[in-house]
Amino acid sequence: MARAPRHAVVAALLCLAALLAGCTVGPSQRPPVAVRGESLPAPPTGAPIPDLPPELPEPEAQRATIPFFECTEDTLVTLPEPIPPDRQVEVDCGELTVPSDPDQPGVGAVTLGVIRVSAAGASPDRPPLLVLGDTTRDPAARQAAVLAGQVSPALLERYTLVGLDRRGAGSDILDCAPDDARSAIVDADPAAAGENALASLLERARAVVQECNLTLDGGLTVYRTSASAGDVELLRTALGVTRLSAIGYGDGAAALAMWARTSPESVGRLVLDGPPHPTMDEPDLSDAHAAAAEAAFGAFAVACTSRTDCPLGPDPRATVTGLVTQLRGRPLVAVDGQRLTAGAALTVVLNGLGEPRTWPALTAALAAAGAGDPGPMITLLEPVVGPRGRYDGMLATSCNDTRRRLAPGEIADLAERWRTAYPLFGSVFASRLLACAPWPTGGPTPPAGTADTAPPILVIGTAADPRGPLDGSRRVAESLGTARFLSWQGSGTGATRAPPA
Repeated sequence: MARAPRHAVVAALLCLAALLAGCTVGPSQRPPVAVRGESLPAPPTGAPIPDLPPELPEPEAQRATIPFFECTEDTLVTLPEPIPPDRQVEVDCGELTVPSDPDQPGVGAVTLGVIRVSAAGASPDRPPLLVLGDTTRDPAARQAAVLAGQVSPALLERYTLVGLDRRGAGSDILDCAPDDARSAIVDADPAAAGENALASLLERARAVVQECNLTLDGGLTVYRTSASAGDVELLRTALGVTRLSAIGYGDGAAALAMWARTSPESVGRLVLDGPPHPTMDEPDLSDAHAAAAEAAFGAFAVACTSRTDCPLGPDPRATVTGLVTQLRGRPLVAVDGQRLTAGAALTVVLNGLGEPRTWPALTAALAAAGAGDPGPMITLLEPVVGPRGRYDGMLATSCNDTRRRLAPGEIADLAERWRTAYPLFGSVFASRLLACAPWPTGGPTPPAGTADTAPPILVIGTAADPRGPLDGSRRVAESLGTARFLSWQGSGTGATRAPPA
């Protein structure tokens, strides 16, 4: 994929600046994908920030009732990258108690982590800007702190960033699957579509559902995006604002879209970055994700080969395909006994494609595995399937967000077709359908309401986003009465998450 023209990036910045009152939440000077030798137009100089639409509400001072406590050092030390030296931030931590099942308020409650990130010395009543992340990204509420290190310091002079844990992550981490069953699903041979292989994998999937249902006392279905929409409204009340401004990524953007449909009078300035298709169900949803993942890998490959020293050689797709084929026959064993299988390697790649900032580390890990060292790949896999990893929460949310369950025979047919259409990832997405096959049915109905009374909403779609295909984001914008749609010819989950300069 070619690099996005710089004037398109500037347009994204200006749209976001207008929506958030002159604060530049957006890509850096360059997108994460480049083509060697490409001639690009110079960015416009002195481009004025557009006038704010008159219907945008003024951000409100917060009057939070959550008992926050200072946790700056404990939070910042856990971030994947340090906060840049051009800003000093303070972090407060707290908790929000919400009904376990929003549809049945009397059946119990869960506690979600909340953090506030502000410029050092800022007034505690500075207007809040909620950051709601995708369930595949870590670390839940801490994504507000991650974003604080990426945005313009001007935004931190205007807002306090507020991060909210998604259900199944952070302080509400879902860790219920038997280790052997979870590993079997992740390690499953991506090319095995025979009856025996599918039957074995289905049994492992049943073991996950059975154990998690026992652990959660039947509450497995509360881990869904629609429940997060209700959590956002409760957070708005706890922050003491009439209208809450927010930015969401991936299925976090989907949760904010649902919130806007059900509570349009509560919406402030809203950015939905990469929301998935609002009504698509399986298997069409996985088909779209597989196609988007292949496109994202193409962008990853171009980013690597645009350098003179790409560790994956002149054809990264061939290199990774060869590694996967090698691992199918003989997994690599680390010094501590952990194995890197073909399925695990593709899980690492899929997870890494959504975050272009980590592509150099992913490239180096793949190159190391090709040289016989599985250690770096296993390290990248650890946050997903390791102790208190995010795999269980990701699986629960993705399965609960869909309504249709497919039979093994149907999945075998899809695996055969997708293996041809999507050579790297088709089989992986087919096996994920099997992981959801024994999941409770009766998922969410398509979202209703068009949020016609909400302020203007900015919806952004990214051309090579493995989590939210561009057309899905466009459909979300079409379904919201006040939405404006912006497409970005870049890659990764979240066009407004700036890559490193």
